[in-house]
Amino acid sequence: MITITAKIQLIVPQPAMESLQSTLNAYQQGLNWLSERVYETRELKQSALNALYYRKLRHQFGLKSQMAQSVMKTVIARYKAVQSNKHRWTLVCFKQPEYDLVWNRDYSLNDRLFSVNTLEGRMKISYIKKGMKKFFGGTWKFGTAKLIYRFNKWFLHIPMSKEKSPLNDDRIINVVGVDLGLNFLATTFDSKGKTRFFKGREVKHKRGKFKALRKQLQQCRTSSARHRLKQIGSRENRYVCDINHQITKALVEQYPDGTLFVLEDLSGVRKSTEKVHVRHRYVSVSWAFYQFRELLTYKAEMYGHMVVVVDPKYTSQTCPKCGHKDKRNRNKKAHAFTCCDCQYKSNDDRIGAMNLYRKGIEHISTVTAKV
Repeated sequence: MITITAKIQLIVPQPAMESLQSTLNAYQQGLNWLSERVYETRELKQSALNALYYRKLRHQFGLKSQMAQSVMKTVIARYKAVQSNKHRWTLVCFKQPEYDLVWNRDYSLNDRLFSVNTLEGRMKISYIKKGMKKFFGGTWKFGTAKLIYRFNKWFLHIPMSKEKSPLNDDRIINVVGVDLGLNFLATTFDSKGKTRFFKGREVKHKRGKFKALRKQLQQCRTSSARHRLKQIGSRENRYVCDINHQITKALVEQYPDGTLFVLEDLSGVRKSTEKVHVRHRYVSVSWAFYQFRELLTYKAEMYGHMVVVVDPKYTSQTCPKCGHKDKRNRNKKAHAFTCCDCQYKSNDDRIGAMNLYRKGIEHISTVTAKV
């Protein structure tokens, strides 16, 4: 089973905007009102909440029947999430206006229009259709969506799932080593011996600007500066996520079905700050490597590929030709690799991708041997 979340921007005319806003406000008020009751009683059974608060949710906030049920489900889910994360029992607050929509009850979607249930009745709204065509036709199942109003725009977040058999090791026909970095955000080496570089200098420069602007605002220490800091942080996060989306999409679309992508396990990258000069520390260790891995993993499943994560030790210090391992092989400042033994030369990021490719081949051999 593959599940992804499609984020759709709605094209909302002014009359519909007012109706949607009043619906979201009533729904948010109902969430916070019910959350206070749950916090006091610690009651998380929907049948009990339904008996106690269903009529009050409908009469006090004007919610329709399905909306009241949805409010209860959302509040219960949020408190259970808090419990599962082993946090102490705390009051859950819903600060952002949102509206949970059940497929074929609160909303429906086709290749032309989005239909949604509001306090004033059913409403049909256009949306930006780019990238949505593939989800229609019966193979994808639509789940409970969220209607969100942010940045003065309306968005619909829909979880979509479909059945797909995972790629088995015995069906792999291509291996791609993917080395992640900063000067090159991703460097690949595949079974045909081809290398591809995804440049990162422009991204590094832009993030440097974000950092400089943040430093200036932090020195101001005003409420407007703090508000601006939050905006910049949000903008940078969206920018980083978009870059990761672009690269991972390019990778899964470039290679045929049955491709194995091999990544380094960079879970400890933030612990390496003491090895990096303080001026370069932010840019060097704060890139969203884990997000890249998550995006590539789910997209690989959609395209019939597979992702494995391997130990990153010595991938940039080992010669892929003769196997000689020495930290002197790599010149970090020049981003160059020269083997001290056989004199093989190449870009150090390419060497990393080549060694990851080799580990991918070893992974397949190990699995096949066990079978």
